[in-house]
Amino acid sequence: MTTTQPAPRPDPGTVRRPGRPGIALAVIAACQLMVILDATIVNIALPHIQDALSFSTTGLSWVLSAYTLTFGGLLLLGGRAGDILGRRRVFLTGVLVFTLASLLGGLAQESWQLLAARAVQGAGGAIASPTALALITTTFPEGPRRNRAFGVFAAVSASGGAIGLLAGGLLTGWLDWRWVLFVNVPIGLAIAFLTPRFLDESARHPGRFDLAGALTSTVGMSALVYGFIRASEKSWTDAAAVGAFVAAVVLLAAFAAVESRAREPITPLRMFADRNRWGTYVFMLSLAAAMLGMFFFMVLFAQNVLGFSPMAAGLAFLPATAAIGVASGIAQRLLPVLGPKPFMVAGATITGTGLFWLTLLTPDSSYLGGVLGPMVTFGFGMGLNFVTVTLTAVSGVAAHEAGAASGLLNATQQVGGSLGLSILVTVYGTASRDEGKRQTPDFLAHASPEQRAAFAEDRQLPAPWSHDVLTAGITAAFTAATVMALVALVTAAVVIRVRRSDLAALGGPAEVTGPAA
Repeated sequence: MTTTQPAPRPDPGTVRRPGRPGIALAVIAACQLMVILDATIVNIALPHIQDALSFSTTGLSWVLSAYTLTFGGLLLLGGRAGDILGRRRVFLTGVLVFTLASLLGGLAQESWQLLAARAVQGAGGAIASPTALALITTTFPEGPRRNRAFGVFAAVSASGGAIGLLAGGLLTGWLDWRWVLFVNVPIGLAIAFLTPRFLDESARHPGRFDLAGALTSTVGMSALVYGFIRASEKSWTDAAAVGAFVAAVVLLAAFAAVESRAREPITPLRMFADRNRWGTYVFMLSLAAAMLGMFFFMVLFAQNVLGFSPMAAGLAFLPATAAIGVASGIAQRLLPVLGPKPFMVAGATITGTGLFWLTLLTPDSSYLGGVLGPMVTFGFGMGLNFVTVTLTAVSGVAAHEAGAASGLLNATQQVGGSLGLSILVTVYGTASRDEGKRQTPDFLAHASPEQRAAFAEDRQLPAPWSHDVLTAGITAAFTAATVMALVALVTAAVVIRVRRSDLAALGGPAEVTGPAA
């Protein structure tokens, strides 16, 4: 999922070298594509990763959350680093960190090794991504050339999710799941080689790093996510789960205290004073959680219940991606006429409808009869909100704070997606565990001696009983996701009050130039 943000302004005094702007743009776009790809390319490989590294289904969610938590938690710090240290330098550092982490992730032999690599990948993406868009202003002079560059950047970002689904299916099906990570290595090395040769450095600006704020927020949210996932695997009274929740409360309280006193906070708390902005953040958090959960659980359903190959699973999601693109285009054109609120209300309603439709899945559902319709409905609803939520977040914000407001929205999207996925995984774990207990007597009554011996060893039900268990957990998770969409709907209808005239001060959607991860 991507949201758009206002284009950064060029640094005064930056000297642009004579060179090949086409190559410079290709380098920037390749980095953005690599980071966007990683949000979806790994999804298709999840069942294979689960088998290879012995993840539980609930533990498997960490393969996504480890990336999105560090990405979202350090995103604002990465943008600040580019301003203070120089964008090209920070961009190159982020690319190298991301590339090394991808290599280590592909070589992982244990689950913890992959999760550590994914967390470092997220940190590299958080360092590189904020500076990728900003480097366009350093490289291209204001005018048609820069506008065309922004257009290419936006197109790459918008198509990255779909390319990731296809690439993930191809690499997993033809080679191995490890190649969804290895593929970043040659791309990253090429970017690192070309960056100092074709990209200009930006002027540095004095400032402070809010390391305490970045660390307390990231670690605090990680503890909260861990608490939910641990509770789903064990119980709500498990000592580790309770300890994680206590640590999360302490760390997030420390984060609020740090930000209230910091001279240059990474998250200006005054951003939450306006009801439209905090309402937008709640809206984004709810829908990002539902979207990450939809992709996570539908990949499992497509491959483990429907029996799709990785390639077929990747193709299965393309209609939803197309629906997102169509709806985003409609919203872009009609926002100046209707204003944002109708799109937010309609988008949340349609998204919730798609999620509720998915609660009707059964082990006997087919792709055409039970999956395609709700996925396209969900995608269309989400597409109505992409440009809308960004413009609402920056409505009424001073020009010099627009970047902070949209950056905070992007961070909310990433971290909120991780938190929401952990909640959905908790619901899934409880429901599937209960269904497993219900199915076990029926399995034992019909099982062969060999099946009983295998069950006694690993406690895993074979098909078709395992399909019943998986589907019961997935539909319960989609029920919870429907509630999240309802929270977004109520927030859009009751809290947010942005009018069409408020967008005029921003210049309307035409001035929103580039998606950010």
